[in-house]
Amino acid sequence: MSLFNYKFGKQFLANTSMTALALAVAGAAQAQAPADEPVLEEVVVTGFRQSLAQALDVKRDSVGSVDAIMAEDIADFPDQNLAESLQRIPGIAITRDSGEGREISVRGLSGEFTRIRINGMEAIAATGGEGGPNRSRSFDFNVFASELFNSIVVRKTASANVDEGSLGAVVDLNTGRPFGYDEGLTLVGAVEGQYNDLNEDFGPRVTGLFAYNDPEGIWGVSASVAYSDNSTSEMGQNTVRWQAADFASVEGVDCTANPDDSGCVEVGNGFHPRIPRYGLIDVDRKRLGITGGLQFRPTDATTVSLDLLYSELDASRAEKWGEVLFRGNEGGMDVVDYTYDAASNNLNSMTVNNAWVRNENFLKAWTTEFNQVSLDVEHEFNEDLTGHFLAGTSESELDFPYEITFMYDDRDYQGFSYDYTDDEFPVIAFNGPDVTDPTNFQMSEFRDRPTNTVHGFDTVAGDFTYYLNDAYSVDFGASYKKFTFDTEGYRRDTGVCGAELIDCSSDDVYGIPGTDALSEVFTFDDKMGSGSTSQWVIPDLWAWADEIDLFNQEARQDQGNIRSVEEESTSLFVQLNGETQLAGKDFMFDVGVRYAETDQTSSGYNSGQFVTVKRDTYDDVLPSFNTAMYLTEDLIWRVSGASVMTRPGLGNLSPGGSVDSFNYSVSFQNPQLDPTRADSFDTSLEWYFADEAIASIALFTKDIESRPIGVEREGTYASTGLPLSLLAPTSPAEADPEGRPWTISSLENGPGAEVKGFELALQAPFSTFTDAELMRDFGFIANYTYVDSDVDYTFGDEVVSERLFGLSNNSYNATVYYENDRFNARISAAYRDDYITGTSGTGNRFEGYEGTFNVDFSAGYELNDNLDINFEALNLTDDYQDRWTDITEKRRYEYDHTGRVFKVGVKYQY
Repeated sequence: MSLFNYKFGKQFLANTSMTALALAVAGAAQAQAPADEPVLEEVVVTGFRQSLAQALDVKRDSVGSVDAIMAEDIADFPDQNLAESLQRIPGIAITRDSGEGREISVRGLSGEFTRIRINGMEAIAATGGEGGPNRSRSFDFNVFASELFNSIVVRKTASANVDEGSLGAVVDLNTGRPFGYDEGLTLVGAVEGQYNDLNEDFGPRVTGLFAYNDPEGIWGVSASVAYSDNSTSEMGQNTVRWQAADFASVEGVDCTANPDDSGCVEVGNGFHPRIPRYGLIDVDRKRLGITGGLQFRPTDATTVSLDLLYSELDASRAEKWGEVLFRGNEGGMDVVDYTYDAASNNLNSMTVNNAWVRNENFLKAWTTEFNQVSLDVEHEFNEDLTGHFLAGTSESELDFPYEITFMYDDRDYQGFSYDYTDDEFPVIAFNGPDVTDPTNFQMSEFRDRPTNTVHGFDTVAGDFTYYLNDAYSVDFGASYKKFTFDTEGYRRDTGVCGAELIDCSSDDVYGIPGTDALSEVFTFDDKMGSGSTSQWVIPDLWAWADEIDLFNQEARQDQGNIRSVEEESTSLFVQLNGETQLAGKDFMFDVGVRYAETDQTSSGYNSGQFVTVKRDTYDDVLPSFNTAMYLTEDLIWRVSGASVMTRPGLGNLSPGGSVDSFNYSVSFQNPQLDPTRADSFDTSLEWYFADEAIASIALFTKDIESRPIGVEREGTYASTGLPLSLLAPTSPAEADPEGRPWTISSLENGPGAEVKGFELALQAPFSTFTDAELMRDFGFIANYTYVDSDVDYTFGDEVVSERLFGLSNNSYNATVYYENDRFNARISAAYRDDYITGTSGTGNRFEGYEGTFNVDFSAGYELNDNLDINFEALNLTDDYQDRWTDITEKRRYEYDHTGRVFKVGVKYQY
């Protein structure tokens, strides 16, 4: 570490006495005024404001670009987890999953490009949710309760003495340690109740802390626990993309016999929703977190710290849909009438006979268990040499014991219609036979997809600082990390005919007839387009599971999701740190180089055979520098540059591929992918114009030299060499493997891109500008980030330039707060504009989300020195999740919301 960071770290540990659960407790100082002047009440800087001031101290005294959130800040912000706390930092945007923050992007770079360290050790926490299990390098912050941590430090520029592997940022999450609390005994307990106004669910949230810091400074012990149980509902509509396809007939014209008919051509070329539907998604979460800390100081020169962290997230996701399965079945449907919009090439409305009606009941459950143990030793050999040793292990296991779906089908429904003129709340109407009557349906298909994914990290690292004199020091050290990734999946996906659960020799039999005993009627109780059908019958999931003895049905290997990666990296670094004068100005710097060597071995199925690929060792030489010039005592100019790298995503390193037989697409991975490498440059100007205040501008650019790119081509399934056994039963491709051309995509080492942008930030208490008694206790925090990139994507023979996935051009955050010695309140707003998540499919170019805007509020009142009460209101705008497909036409993919969340609680501290 640098000379300054070493000194600051000792001062910070000595001065920090706040806990991760504290809400607004700190000492107050009484101002002294001259006898001949009136005595004014001093602005008491405690609680939240004190935490903001501490975070500014960290930023101000760092050499590189650093932002921080301190303990009061995390506990007091109206946030459900760490991701939502992090979005308050300039340049950070988050993605949400069922109403909760899950992953972050930093300066336009997604979570794949950001490394997370917990108590100094790199880790991955992976969980499930929308889209299935996380099998990448991204970190799922919703695994943890924010109360478990007492500081977050975000390093946006690279230094040689910080772990390699990040293009975006290195984020340090730190749990509380005993020596950081007050001397003697500290006890904290808090209880909250949480209410969601959409599903009217009420759940508890309980936290507790115990810490003892030996007054002699020899030893200390601490432990904390956080538990919550809550439910979130998503209600809205979904199209599962749009596509073009030929129908059997249009307005009475047989399109097979008359392919050139104008109506048949117009309908066949126009885009319609693949699976128009309304539905409900219920997500239940039980989250338990435990931390433990033991510190021992055998001599004044040695500090030994043992940190323990355990987190368990038990969750389930239930979905209930009423839909029409246009996808791949249009050739059997008759279009009675339609409306066509030539400008968008969309079929905005349609009435169809012989429609394939499908009602689904889906449920998956998962558990994420995260464990980490780390040992940290700091030793001062003499006044010139200090050393630091870190060893630890972490594991994140994500287990899906089941992922079950049962389907009711009516494959010749007469009188279905949709109207997407209002594509936020479309009309989806079943105007024929009663869709609440189970005897009109057959249970035709069932699925179960259990999976297990384990990420593991082992770390051993040692570094030293040698002080050449009072102004210069040298850091040097080495680290070894072993990373393992194992995932396996199985499928019980089949039709009841294929499973021989019923005699399907008759043409009108394709499933088991529905009955009242095996069914339930679902009511969609939210906003819909006028005339929509709001009730439909769905299979009773557990009744059908018992009826067909689901868990004794054969579970086949899901070969595309049986794979593993083992990665070993060794790194060495040396760094010179200095504090000197340049052109008569105070000048701080660090300059160094890091060498990293990486060995990777990956395994997976290729054309039905399990193979292992050990790639050649690759290495990287990563120089870096950071400078900070104090133009005045309060005006700092920073300049930083570095060569940086991020290793390939785990899901991309398999030697095999995966098959989507519903969309006629195959995706191949590549075990020989190179890292994403870049040269980065940052410069910023920071003006600390008053106590607790800053105005800053930062410019940044990253010249990405290389990165994995997706390449698409069209071909036959036979040309892939993959076995037919990979095709999902009852999928269109299983019935006709060469029914249409396949989209075959692969990953290759491709050209780079440039990312550039700027950040603006302004923070100050109102007392900086006025002495008015009413305003002195107010303050504000605001920041804005602009970022852009230019990336080439390949679609067949065409190359299209667009942004990086996950990049929003514009984002901002703003908070207005009030705090006096008893009462505090804050209102915060966070916005990010639209961003791309993938290249999409079915004739659409790219897919992604529209912008999001969230407003949260919190307030607290200190009843006495020990007891506080608090109130929080989250997502006051009840912001809708607005997903689209095709970047030009922005066809509606998904539009739903999760409701507002309200919390009331009390906290007691001894």
